[in-house]
Amino acid sequence: MVTWTADEVGLIGAAGELEIAVRRTDGSLRRWVPIWVVCVGPQVYVRSWYRRDTGWFGQVLRSLQAAIRVPGLQADVAVSDVGVSMRAEVDAAYRNKYGPAGAESMVTESAAATTLRLSRVAL
Repeated sequence: MVTWTADEVGLIGAAGELEIAVRRTDGSLRRWVPIWVVCVGPQVYVRSWYRRDTGWFGQVLRSLQAAIRVPGLQADVAVSDVGVSMRAEVDAAYRNKYGPAGAESMVTESAAATTLRLSRVAL
């Protein structure tokens, strides 16, 4: 794994959404799915509304590998399930970025339990 550069964190943080595509076992990508994203310092986090075994969230938990893209950047990532360990910081980042009303669904107990850290990996 490599560290996100300040420019990459800036691009990701400025994006309203990022798109994530889960990597299959053969290395190919599933379809791109738009999701909200926040940065806490040099780390990148995403959440789902609730924890589930289906859809992009269930697929990424099984694979732990994905690709992301925002305008100006596409990167391969390793996915870590951090759950509620960064709850306060990630909640604050969602509120700050998306506003209290917009982030309401992303700062619940169920959403916090789905927190994933996206770590940059070398191509």
